[in-house]
Amino acid sequence: MRKRYFLRLLRYARIQGANLIDFSPPALLTLGFMTLIVAGAVLLKLPFASHAPTSWLDALFTATSAVTVTGLVVVDTGSHYTLFGQIVIALLIQVGGLGFMTFAVVGASMLGTKIGFLQQRVAQEAMNQTSLARVGQTARAVLIYSLSIEFAGYVILLLRWGPELGWIQAGWEAFFYTVSAFNNAGFALNANSLMPYAGSWVVNLVITGLFITGGIGFVVLIDVWEKRRWRLLSVNTRMVLLATLIINVTAFLLIWLLEINNPATLAGLDWQSQALTAWFQAVTPRTAGFNTLDIAAMTNASLVLIMLLMFIGGGSLSTASGLKVGTFVVLMMSTFAFLRQREDVTVLKRTVPLTQVMKALSLMMASLFLVFMGIFILDATEHTTFLKVVFEVVSAISTVGLSIGLTGELSEVGRVVVIFLMVAGRLGPLTLAYLIASPRRTQIRYADAKLQIG
Repeated sequence: MRKRYFLRLLRYARIQGANLIDFSPPALLTLGFMTLIVAGAVLLKLPFASHAPTSWLDALFTATSAVTVTGLVVVDTGSHYTLFGQIVIALLIQVGGLGFMTFAVVGASMLGTKIGFLQQRVAQEAMNQTSLARVGQTARAVLIYSLSIEFAGYVILLLRWGPELGWIQAGWEAFFYTVSAFNNAGFALNANSLMPYAGSWVVNLVITGLFITGGIGFVVLIDVWEKRRWRLLSVNTRMVLLATLIINVTAFLLIWLLEINNPATLAGLDWQSQALTAWFQAVTPRTAGFNTLDIAAMTNASLVLIMLLMFIGGGSLSTASGLKVGTFVVLMMSTFAFLRQREDVTVLKRTVPLTQVMKALSLMMASLFLVFMGIFILDATEHTTFLKVVFEVVSAISTVGLSIGLTGELSEVGRVVVIFLMVAGRLGPLTLAYLIASPRRTQIRYADAKLQIG
């Protein structure tokens, strides 16, 4: 009798426990990120993590910026935090950049643990995969590719900085900048970011190579490695590669043209240094966040261009954020199809399903809404210029990390707003929308309505 009663009680407890943890994938992803951010803030608040006392808000801001791989800072990383604090930041960047679900899936597979259906759905949501069967395979590939590319970048930077800084210091800085660059974080150990190395071809090409590779997307990298021929690549891979090339080259030429007569940026440099600096500043807004010249000294036209590049962002399932290249291309081709009065949206002679077009439009509107609300609140709370506010909001929501001087001047309310924007940008506006209002299918169909648009 007692045994039967105990089994019934145990069964009831299991049912109640299952109900308590029955969260949707977006909710679990959000909970995972918030847990990581809070843990990072606690570690950064420890007395031996910094040379001077750190407030809880500053620790939370830094941890959020690291986990969301943004790079916005309210205190200088190199001078304020000790080696322990810098190691914490580097680890938060690595886990936040690759995604904690990647480490969870890989760890479970290494231990021989079977991944449940709910956990697979969460991983599928985090990795933007349409097939549950590829979740584990993709997670392992992401980890292998990332560590291999980071190791290559680390060795090159170590050899470059070793004779100059000493091998121990060079070893640490090479590790930190490699992790920060590949994960598109933009954290630097110098208050001037990479401006001291503006003329170094090795540093510039390695850093840009790392964050461009990390920002393309792991699905694209896997496809390129497996197929190795252009005609065999998937439509998504070819689209991302072509769009990335076109955007980067166009931005490079425009920034060079806009800044060539600016005495505060490129005017005083020889043409080779101009080309190198213009290239770096053209590709870094794609959510990397480093800079080799004073961003605040650039022309307003260049800043507007940088905001557009930040908003577009990198590829899906990458260490970059923003609207994403694929979304931007679908929106552009949808506009083109409407203007040409075509019924189908096509990309590289393939039809884009209507559901993907609607998803791109929804993501665009959700992102614009967050940008508008961020600008509205910061403009009301911060006593600064409108350009600084807009630039800060776009940088935060796109998790870029570039700033023209507002971050360190933010009020407490402003810092909370930027924290929210960084989290929203990393998780994705649609994830937050699904979290607030769970999607529901309906069988109801209404008569068509003829509305006036345009």
